[in-house]
Amino acid sequence: MRAATTDTEVDWVRRFCLSFPQAKENLQWGETLCFKVGGKIFAMLSLNAVPPQLILKCTGEKFAELLEQEGIRPAPYVGRYKWLLLERLDVLSREELEALIQQSYTMVAAKRKNWKRRTPKIGKPGRKRKR
Repeated sequence: MRAATTDTEVDWVRRFCLSFPQAKENLQWGETLCFKVGGKIFAMLSLNAVPPQLILKCTGEKFAELLEQEGIRPAPYVGRYKWLLLERLDVLSREELEALIQQSYTMVAAKRKNWKRRTPKIGKPGRKRKR
């Protein structure tokens, strides 16, 4: 997906995040735009930071690789879970950013699906199942 040149980076990130199946956005913690799938966050865009900052989840290998770049650091509070903070949206190319956002979405969506599968179905209390 390639945004038009007149788009701001924030508009492009927002549209890209919302292009995934079942992705929703929610403004939380003041001016942080959270992108969620199944109620779980896969990306956060800090609108009150200048320039805007992006937080997303990645694999352990990619996490270690990207931390070597200037302008990228572990995200506050969740860095130990392999969440990155991009101090500006132009710290990576648009193609690299697309790939990271897609990876974050895929990891969070997969975990959410697995959680639903593992959750046992519980019937209403006091009712017997028909046989």
